[in-house]
Amino acid sequence: MTEHEERRVRKTLAWLDMAGRKAGTWAFLLNRLTGLGLLLYLLLHLGVLSLLAMGEMQWDAFIALARSPLFLVLDVVLIFGILYHGLNGIRVALVGMGIGVRWQKGIFWTLMGLGVLLLAITGWLVFTM
Repeated sequence: MTEHEERRVRKTLAWLDMAGRKAGTWAFLLNRLTGLGLLLYLLLHLGVLSLLAMGEMQWDAFIALARSPLFLVLDVVLIFGILYHGLNGIRVALVGMGIGVRWQKGIFWTLMGLGVLLLAITGWLVFTM
């Protein structure tokens, strides 16, 4: 391996090393992961909708599965992804427009507090309805 390739590998490994990183780095990483998760959900959702074309029995079987506790937990995970990605996206958009740059850490934690509250409410609703 050439010296240039070794440097590139070291830089890549340093980028992946999250130890000692600040909250902003974690917020960035989680925003990217939730974005990928939401994209995966969208693809799965389109696949599930194709069950409608296969008839009522296929759809009814899926609905029975979707009401299982495992799927309800996955619904709450989906809600977490939507809330985190959306609320953090609001912060990123505001900062990108130059609004609240000095207070972005406070804005982040305020929005995450709102997100936790909304997640608790919607999680409760998912399991009680």
